[in-house]
Amino acid sequence: MDGFSAPASIRSYEQVRAHTDYLARALTAEDQCIQSMADASPTKWHRAHTTWFFEQFVLVPHAPRYRVFDPGFRFLFNSYYDTVGERQPRPERGLITRPTCAQVTEYRDHVDAAMLYLIEAGAAPRDLVELGLNHEQQHQELLVTDITHAFAQDRLVPAPIPHFIRPQTTPGGGAFVEFPGGLVEIGHGGTDFHFDNETPRHRVWLEAYRIADRLVRNRDWLNFIADGAYETSTLWMSDGWAMARAGKWAAPLHWRQCDRSCTDWLEFGPEGIRPLDLDAPVAHVSWYEADAYARWAGARLPTEAEWEAASRDARLGEMTGLVWQWTASSYRPYPGFRPAAGAVGEYNGKFMINQMVLRGSSMATPDGHSRPTYRNFFHPDKRWQFTGLRLAMDC
Repeated sequence: MDGFSAPASIRSYEQVRAHTDYLARALTAEDQCIQSMADASPTKWHRAHTTWFFEQFVLVPHAPRYRVFDPGFRFLFNSYYDTVGERQPRPERGLITRPTCAQVTEYRDHVDAAMLYLIEAGAAPRDLVELGLNHEQQHQELLVTDITHAFAQDRLVPAPIPHFIRPQTTPGGGAFVEFPGGLVEIGHGGTDFHFDNETPRHRVWLEAYRIADRLVRNRDWLNFIADGAYETSTLWMSDGWAMARAGKWAAPLHWRQCDRSCTDWLEFGPEGIRPLDLDAPVAHVSWYEADAYARWAGARLPTEAEWEAASRDARLGEMTGLVWQWTASSYRPYPGFRPAAGAVGEYNGKFMINQMVLRGSSMATPDGHSRPTYRNFFHPDKRWQFTGLRLAMDC
């Protein structure tokens, strides 16, 4: 673990940490405690957990003079690291009213001071600091989607992040680009930062395929709805059909109509309620919905290998920065994958079952936190992230 102390490293640390508080700046203390479902976490918990990560994995083992802010935080803000010890159950994070938001801010300041001292002294382990910063960027995206889900339950529809800037999209596109297939290499092969699940780089055989040059749009999804697709069982996987029936799915999450007589759709987002942008990529759909849509459209979802092999082709647009793109690939380890030793080895490997891979990045993904080899993953029923799709076909 080589240490590093370049001013650029200090700036990177300060910028990432400041962005978390920037996202939360419009939220009251009451807002930061809310947990709307078991999949989501309170904003206060995100702010504390990302701080706990630096304290637990960098400062405690590498800064002998560091004073732990509060020993009880080891339990409260551990997420899923069994090797670290017991933790607050995930569905009960909203019960943590103490420490207060002000105390969490003090915690962040305490850890930041120690981290900056360690970095400046050249004693901070580069790999763990980089992992911690990328980990915080992941939680920044979760902070956006979690508080959006929570505020969507409020009949007053307040804007959780009124300063959120949604990217602009333009009409057009919709063609399929052909790729010859053959033996391709996927996975991360460089020395720059990447998560362990992106490795090792390996070869995959692909048959010839076609992939859409843009994402599926909201206007496309309206046609899917109008054609009765949410009531057509033959379009759906059995589990997906059962989930759609049980959840009374009739449109993407966060879509709503102003009243029963209104045919125009609205969409709730971090910036509040807004008219549905017909030319924007559809978001907040589950894998089950994406798969059903692809079948309805006479197409399919691309595999993650197809997506990555095509991702650098200039003929394809909207690969990042709008919505995470569901693929047809289950989340499994690459050939030869080995998780890291110790607690950080729990970061990805133990989740490689019963989930589906998404590629790209979303409008909630922080700048600089995407790359063609990035493997995101969620269970196929999840809808609260900015998740959408592009279509693929066999040649």
